Amino acid sequence: MKDLHNNVSPVQSIAPDAYTADVQGAAADLQHYESADIEINVGTWTDGTHTFEVQHRDDPADSWEAVPDGDLQGTEPVVEDANGDEQVYQVGYLGGLRYVRVVATVAGATSGANYGATVVRGHPRFMGNTLMDADD
Repeated sequence: MKDLHNNVSPVQSIAPDAYTADVQGAAADLQHYESADIEINVGTWTDGTHTFEVQHRDDPADSWEAVPDGDLQGTEPVVEDANGDEQVYQVGYLGGLRYVRVVATVAGATSGANYGATVVRGHPRFMGNTLMDADD
């Protein structure tokens, strides 16, 4: 078996919870990494439309922008019925900006849906626990 554990570094963007309103995920800093994959883990859907979007920016002072479809692998999910729940959606990021995050736009939700999102940073430029644990 190959060692994946020491070659990826996950960052929680949206904490797992039940959501009935819009949520803006925390940023993941891709400095020192050559790839990123976004995992959106959807649990039980009760009602509403939950539209997920990957956003990026190059500097903390910049405004967030939607990642163009050409810089994504896969499709950002829209969960609007029970056919979309209880799944893990995977979206690859191919863009060149430093920060990425996940946002969810929610419409028509009373009970909402349960989900969370993680940015998995991969292919570190430097190997070793110092980089993998760094918060820069």
